[in-house]
Amino acid sequence: MRVAAAITLSDEERATLTKWSRGRKTPVRLVQRAQIVLRAADGLENKDIAVELGCTRRTVGTWRNRFAVERLAGMEQDAPRGGRTATVRAQFEAEILRKTLQETPPNGTHWSTRSLAKALGCSDTLVFTVWRDHHLKPHLTKTFKLSNDPLFTEKVVDVVGLYLDPPDRALVLSCDEKSQIQALDRTQKSLPLFPGRLGTMTHDYKRHGTTTLFAAISVVDGLVISQCQPRHRHQEWLKFLKTIDAQTPPELDLHLIVDNYGTHKHPKVLAWLERHPRFHVHFTPTSCSWLNLIERWFRDLTQRRLRRGTFRSVEQLQQAIQDYVDHHNQDPTGFRWTKSADQIIASVKRFCLRTAQLEDA
Repeated sequence: MRVAAAITLSDEERATLTKWSRGRKTPVRLVQRAQIVLRAADGLENKDIAVELGCTRRTVGTWRNRFAVERLAGMEQDAPRGGRTATVRAQFEAEILRKTLQETPPNGTHWSTRSLAKALGCSDTLVFTVWRDHHLKPHLTKTFKLSNDPLFTEKVVDVVGLYLDPPDRALVLSCDEKSQIQALDRTQKSLPLFPGRLGTMTHDYKRHGTTTLFAAISVVDGLVISQCQPRHRHQEWLKFLKTIDAQTPPELDLHLIVDNYGTHKHPKVLAWLERHPRFHVHFTPTSCSWLNLIERWFRDLTQRRLRRGTFRSVEQLQQAIQDYVDHHNQDPTGFRWTKSADQIIASVKRFCLRTAQLEDA
């Protein structure tokens, strides 16, 4: 006479099974399996569990025995089943991978399931299955930009050091210009948000000119100094530096973090900086806008105020920007930098190593 396997649960196993048995988003099959094991642990026989849960005794016995051997790990997935050997896949899989990884179609930049299936004489479903199993997505790409600055390490250490350990009796300001902000007016009136309907705006627009926003954000407290100007030459940058000089306490040194834009290094700008020794300029590495915190604030400005805005003149655009700055400065929040220079440099080294390995492959 066969005897059902005895089930004894630990506190952790019982908690997990109870969660599965009551989960509203848990798959039905997993709910049933958890209920079977819980009732088996309470001492119920297989026939009684089958009647209570409305399933067969064979199902109860299968999952009772599976849990006794594999515990929780054996509950979430079905056991592998036998079947006919995939002869068609074995015939085409190697060639699918070779073409995907080493070739491109004659009339495009990447394969689709249908174009590759047509080239090989197999089904597009087979191509999709092979891609899925090998985690291949030829239709997707990711962008990257690696700095080739010969002083990359020194600049990263310098800038990150200012973020993590600002000097005493000094302000650290992340500065940049957001150029060519367009005053765009929609050609038709937008429709408002409504229950069951998204807000709408026309895809086309009228241009009413542009402005350039110069901004500096204090890393510690998040206060923003801003100024809109019609152009972004060295003359406008000098004017903004004078604005910073006027709006900051004169007894404090100013450490400005800027990118490598030519106006920041213009001879007249450098001469002005020499006459104002409290200004100390720190340049980020080339192609490293992510290292300049003001870019994060520019993103917030674009998403929250500019992208969906409607402006019938440059003056209206400038006023909207100034209103956003004023509202931000009423309750500013400083930015907290978390990555150390060593972590950043190590990450770049790992990326370079992976890139070199892929090029050699």
